[in-house]
Amino acid sequence: MENFIKEVLSASNRGVSAAKNVSGEPNWSFGQSLFFACTVITTIGYGHVTPLSQEGKLFCMLYALFGIPLTLVLLTALVDRLMIPTTKYLHFLNSRLGHLYPPFTIRLLHFGTILCTLIFLFLLLPAAMFTHLEPEWNYMDSLYYCFISLTTIGLGDYIPGDAPDQKYRPLYKLMITGYLVVGLVCVMLTLSIYYDIRQLNFGVLFMLENDETRSIDPEKMHLQEPGTNRTKYTNEKDSPTSLEDTTPIHSIP
Repeated sequence: MENFIKEVLSASNRGVSAAKNVSGEPNWSFGQSLFFACTVITTIGYGHVTPLSQEGKLFCMLYALFGIPLTLVLLTALVDRLMIPTTKYLHFLNSRLGHLYPPFTIRLLHFGTILCTLIFLFLLLPAAMFTHLEPEWNYMDSLYYCFISLTTIGLGDYIPGDAPDQKYRPLYKLMITGYLVVGLVCVMLTLSIYYDIRQLNFGVLFMLENDETRSIDPEKMHLQEPGTNRTKYTNEKDSPTSLEDTTPIHSIP
């Protein structure tokens, strides 16, 4: 029995399904390989498909060694581009509500609206789609998969597109790969917006005094009146200031 189980597991690793006594597409089809490459460089790492040969393992290590840093650079660059429209949205809220609410409340509203939008687009809505596409998944299973994947935990207990009779498997895997990449960008965007809120950024408690002077809020710098330390969040009329009333701004080395 143990030898039989070993044979079944070995065949499953090579794309032969023990369920229904059928053989699906090989594990290393183009769609499956692209999906595997995405899980490696994004550090999700489900572990359901692994290289078996010595050459494949060596290539996987070299690929991860160079691919993971480059992927982080790419994701960071995409987040920087997306911060432009989100900052414009913050400016819009400041111009409309700056005379009614303090800056912290406006930032919470800004963060909350973006967070709820991204949760709907990348957790709730994809979970409903996976529930329809995966016959053995309920909504909770689908939501669990989306959360585990986008947080790069990648337990590997739920993998979409691995059913023996899965139709259009390469295209399905390609679409999931795109979802994971875009979803990770949005997760990093959410964390960046959260980090910009100093009142909620607990990392400030562990910063040295010199570090605090270097970490100037870019939004605050943009809204700051020239020659003063006062942040202008509304379209108030500029008033002339004398040189005696101005306070020098700390320069960033």
